[in-house]
Amino acid sequence: MLNALTDNKIIIAGGSGFLGISLAHHLIDLGASVVIFSRHEPKASGDWRHVAWDGRTLDGWQHELNGAAGLVNLAGRSVNCVKTPDHQDEILRSRVESTRVLGAAMRSIDSPPPVWVQMSTAHIYGDPPADVCTEESAEGYGLAPFVGKAWEEAFSDSVLSTQRSVVLRTSFVLGKNRGAGGGALETLALLARLGLGGKVGKGTQGMSWIHEWDMNRLIEQALTHTDMQGMFIASSPYPASQVEFMRELRRVVGMPIGLPALSWMVRIGARFLLRTDPELALYGRYVVSKRLEENGFEFKLPKLREALQTTLDQSAPTPTA
Repeated sequence: MLNALTDNKIIIAGGSGFLGISLAHHLIDLGASVVIFSRHEPKASGDWRHVAWDGRTLDGWQHELNGAAGLVNLAGRSVNCVKTPDHQDEILRSRVESTRVLGAAMRSIDSPPPVWVQMSTAHIYGDPPADVCTEESAEGYGLAPFVGKAWEEAFSDSVLSTQRSVVLRTSFVLGKNRGAGGGALETLALLARLGLGGKVGKGTQGMSWIHEWDMNRLIEQALTHTDMQGMFIASSPYPASQVEFMRELRRVVGMPIGLPALSWMVRIGARFLLRTDPELALYGRYVVSKRLEENGFEFKLPKLREALQTTLDQSAPTPTA
C-alpha cells in the first residue's frame, strides 16, 4: 500500500462534472497531481490540468496515461434526462465507448497506470421494491441494468491483465456544488424548501446514497490499497425509503411540511417541468456493501441526517482528507 498520493499523477476521465470535481479537489488535497479528461474545460476552477478528449478516439491525449499512478473513469452522459431513444443511445455509448477507448490507449503506451478504478451503477440491480441488494445479488432488468452490464463488460474487455481493477457500483452521491453543479440533491433540496418534498408515489422505494467525502475516500483507497480488487457497492450502510429521505431533508432545510405527489403527478411534472425521467423518483433500490466491510472501509458519514447537514448547511465545515 502506498503511504500517500503525494506527487503521484492521477487521471480522472470524464472528470468535469459534480463528482469528478469533488474527487479532483480531494486528491489534490492529498498531494496528487490531477489531470482531467473531458470534452470541455471544467466550469469549476482548481489546481488540476485539463486535457480535451471526445471519449471515443485516440487523439493525442493517451500519452498522459503513460507513467500515471492511477486512472479513475467516471465518463458517461447524465441519466438525469427524459429517456428519449436518442438519450438512451447516448447514455449507453458514452459509457461503453469511453471505456473501450481507454483500453485502447492502455495498449498504445509503454507504462500504463497499475490501477484502474471504474465507475458503475447500483441501478444494475434494477428496482426491487423491498429486497436489500449486496454484491452477491442478481442483476435487474430494464434500461439501467442493461447499460450497467454493458459498461462493466466493456471494462472487463478493456482492462489489462497486469492492472489491478476496481469497479464501484455507485448509488446517489450527496455533495456540495463546487462550480460544476450539486447533483440531484440540489433539485431535491429546492423542492423541499418549496414545501414540495413529501411522499412520492408509494414512498417506500429505496434511496441508497453515499456522501461525497466517503465516495472520495473510497476511490482514494481503491487507488492506494494494493489488496483492493474487484467489484464493490459504493453506498452508505443505511439506505432509506423515499419518505424517510425526504423527511430528513425537510428537517435539515427547515421546512415543516412536504406535499405528497401521486404517481400520475410525478409523471407529468418530471417530464414537462423538470425535463427528467419520472422513474428516477418513482422507483429505487436498497443496496448495501458486504465487501467494503470485509475490506475494512470505515464510513465517516454513514447516517443520513449528518450527511445532509454537512452537505447543505453552509456554515458546516467541508470534510477534508
